[in-house]
Amino acid sequence: MTQTELKPRPPSAESLGQAPGRGRLAGRRILVVGGGQRVFDAATDPIGNGRAMCLLYAREGAKVAVADANLASAEETAHLIREAGGEAEAVEADVTVEADMVRMFEEASASLGGLDGLVYNVGTFGGTGLRGFDLAEWDRIFAVNLRGAMLCCREGLERLEAGSPIVLISSIAALRAGSQLVAYDTSKAALAALMRHSALAGGKRGIRVNTVYPGLVDTPNGRTAGAGRPSRGKGEHLAFGRQATAWEIAYATLFFMSDESVYITSQQLAVDSGASGL
Repeated sequence: MTQTELKPRPPSAESLGQAPGRGRLAGRRILVVGGGQRVFDAATDPIGNGRAMCLLYAREGAKVAVADANLASAEETAHLIREAGGEAEAVEADVTVEADMVRMFEEASASLGGLDGLVYNVGTFGGTGLRGFDLAEWDRIFAVNLRGAMLCCREGLERLEAGSPIVLISSIAALRAGSQLVAYDTSKAALAALMRHSALAGGKRGIRVNTVYPGLVDTPNGRTAGAGRPSRGKGEHLAFGRQATAWEIAYATLFFMSDESVYITSQQLAVDSGASGL
């Protein structure tokens, strides 16, 4: 068989969200900020990153607090967890409002009996080029993508149990130019500095802070970003010839959320079919 005749490996059970739980988070209590999902086309939308994380963590034995600005979407995620036999609570919170962040931690901790894991999976975008947005939009994007993450790290470092992990969700747009989404790319790149400062602050209590950088992922948000760009969906320019699934992003975060990464902090993992390095 020649190189051109080789067929790509089919998606694994993990890639499709069909693998059984292995107890990697047994007894844990995890807050996922951005655990609902947006709607692009309700009839055909795949699962989003945040919802996949919540379902996976529950499948692995954790109780999950699902936080989102869209309470109905958070409740749908929590319903799916309970339907599968897990434990979950939904919390409504706007990441741009400091009081909401404080209340979110209080409600999540009270409902789960404490917290020992945190994921910040929130992002918004808009405007192209340096002249493609006004300053109000720049401030809005930074408030969601960066200030909200800072508020979560600040609260999390004080409220999480010793030894807990924090995972920030960035984007490979933070690692390379090309998207033209200046505010989005810049705010996501700044998460690396926030990660380093938070990891240093949390080190004495064994709190580790790491960042995952998704590449092109087939999610409702990804389909919104790629609307009008059919080449994105084909993934022909990627080493694996396709976009990632949300489950593949979720499994990357699972490593950082589990005790398998207990000696890893202030590290960055790109889940992008090599797009940021090839």
